[in-house]
Amino acid sequence: MKKRVLSSLVLLAIVLTCVLLSEVTRVLFFAAAGILCCYEFSRQLEKLQVYCSAWVMYVYVGSQAVLALIHAAPMAYLASFLGAVYLAMLSGVLRRRVSGNGALDTVAALGYPGFLFAVLMMIAVSPSWQKVLTLGCLATWSCDTFALLGGIRFGKHKLAPHISPKKSVEGAVCGAAASVVAGALLSFLPYMDGLSPLYCAAVALIASTLGQLGDLAESLVKRMIGIKDFSDLIPGHGGLFDRADSLLFSIPAVYICLYITKLL
Repeated sequence: MKKRVLSSLVLLAIVLTCVLLSEVTRVLFFAAAGILCCYEFSRQLEKLQVYCSAWVMYVYVGSQAVLALIHAAPMAYLASFLGAVYLAMLSGVLRRRVSGNGALDTVAALGYPGFLFAVLMMIAVSPSWQKVLTLGCLATWSCDTFALLGGIRFGKHKLAPHISPKKSVEGAVCGAAASVVAGALLSFLPYMDGLSPLYCAAVALIASTLGQLGDLAESLVKRMIGIKDFSDLIPGHGGLFDRADSLLFSIPAVYICLYITKLL
């Protein structure tokens, strides 16, 4: 537990420094995180004798970072994604080792986690990045913390035993409740102007719910591969993909909520 807490503090310091320093460091941080997650994903698939074209994933995430920094039009992001899909399939045609399964899994990785990191980079250069990242991250982190504590104290009914045996319905409810409280409190921050406590609480609930879905989605992938963690990069936590899974779902959810309600 001591190792887990210490590594959490170090990771938080790195994240805050990169996110708050400048627009460039925010984008580069998400790009580096995306490339590392794609690397972890491709390496673990090799245990199933599936060889992806990891370089296609790296090129795609890197191109999305460039597009974000130059504030490109949405069509440019789409063109970049389509180009990466074409490259992934071409690599399967040209490289025997990659073959059909490798090419298809490369395409899958372009969508998850590649595309979701591209969305984070787009959010990082938007005018409302502070609102979105603050609400998305703190709703998720409060949910994760109290879901764990609630599960330990009250957990009786399994949430998804075939995917993640330790998660409970009671823990999920405790986590969701904590995110609602956190969202309401965040509305009082100076840069959250225009967002009421009730609105922030509702958005936090949506974000935390999708964050829990993201956690289960990654657990599903790990179950398919037959691993506990994607790597041992972060002591006590596993790989970077293991830490980013919830945020990849929750942060875009916050952005979509603000966009739909025209509060960006």
